[in-house]
Amino acid sequence: MATVAEQWVLVEMVQALYEAPAYHLILEGILILWIIRLLFSKTYKLQERSDLTVKEKEELIEEWQPEPLVPPVSKDHPALNYNIVSGPPSHNIVVNGKECINFASFNFLGLLDNPRLKAAALASLKKCGVGTCGPRGFYGTFDVHLDLEDRLAKFMKTEEAIIYSYGFATIASAIPAYSKRGDIVFVDKAACFAIQKGLQASRSDIKLFNHNDMDDLQRLLKEQEIEDQKNPRKARVTRRFIVVEGLYMNTGTICPLPELVKLKYRYKARIFLEESLSFGVLGEHGRGVTEHFGIDIDDIDLISANMENSLASIGGFCCGRSFVIDHQRLSGQGYCFSASLPPLLAAAAIEALNIMEENPVHGQRHRVNSGALPGERREVSPSSESTDPVTSEEAAEGSMHSAEEALESGHLEENQHHHLPSV
Repeated sequence: MATVAEQWVLVEMVQALYEAPAYHLILEGILILWIIRLLFSKTYKLQERSDLTVKEKEELIEEWQPEPLVPPVSKDHPALNYNIVSGPPSHNIVVNGKECINFASFNFLGLLDNPRLKAAALASLKKCGVGTCGPRGFYGTFDVHLDLEDRLAKFMKTEEAIIYSYGFATIASAIPAYSKRGDIVFVDKAACFAIQKGLQASRSDIKLFNHNDMDDLQRLLKEQEIEDQKNPRKARVTRRFIVVEGLYMNTGTICPLPELVKLKYRYKARIFLEESLSFGVLGEHGRGVTEHFGIDIDDIDLISANMENSLASIGGFCCGRSFVIDHQRLSGQGYCFSASLPPLLAAAAIEALNIMEENPVHGQRHRVNSGALPGERREVSPSSESTDPVTSEEAAEGSMHSAEEALESGHLEENQHHHLPSV
């Protein structure tokens, strides 16, 4: 029975072959030939090679000259010739053996040489040693770290704070901890170099608005709102951030925080506020631009600042709601992979906070002194009017030339803030 069925199928195939159109048979024949060719042909061809003799190889090696890793730099370049500071950089400073009036320091409150900070650091040094030799998550958390985080949170009137061992890495680690590929970040064109590096690490979609121009920012937010309406499914999973500085390193101007908060709620964005220069300086008690404008601290999603200015220590901190800060303990690269802040520096920062709370007049005196400077000292140089992002090479070169000019005149002053990449 099976043999009859097979013969019947074969008969049908032959009949179908006779009934098929000619072009169909030709096409099938070409395909069959092409398959046979692919099966029996080689997938690659051996390239002809000519073996070199040992002598020819040695000659080629001797002739080869590698390209320099970096372009040639003159030995007289300012970056290769350091200005050596002798003693603490207080009101007067000795640079290269020459005594100068210090206008260049970020020691805003004059606490760098404070006896109380020295005593606190020395006591911690005797108790805990010099460093930690481990990140916070791997035997690098000391009791003084937890005390400092608690003090910073209470001082800033937030739920929680987290400290980093390097000021530059604070905001540069915080931004990519939250903003990822596909998210949108609206950032001021005058943002400091640390923010720029954090944005690069986040790989987010960056939209720059003109410096302190709320109309331009609102235009970008409206355009994004229209784009979201075209693709609501994508808009639901896209996060939007506004990144600004309280007091801008590049221009010396204060951000219009009240207008930013209004735009935040209107267009459903999150605000990241970098306060490295405004912390300890602005506000009645030195809490920064939020206190300066009387803005509720809960209106800001994340506040970042370093402790290398007003607190006369090292490192930085972020503060905000607990669920926001705790995320950095798992995702902040500078927190997870760097050795924690040396205990002696954390103790010094705590003592600096004590002084700020006991004597808020420190920040008030700083603001009065700034206003008392002659007009030509208060004005930002014309070159700092530019809001274009500054590269690290431009920053280093500019700061060196400024320092050289200041030393020649006998006044060490920083009149081009945008050239300093330290924040």
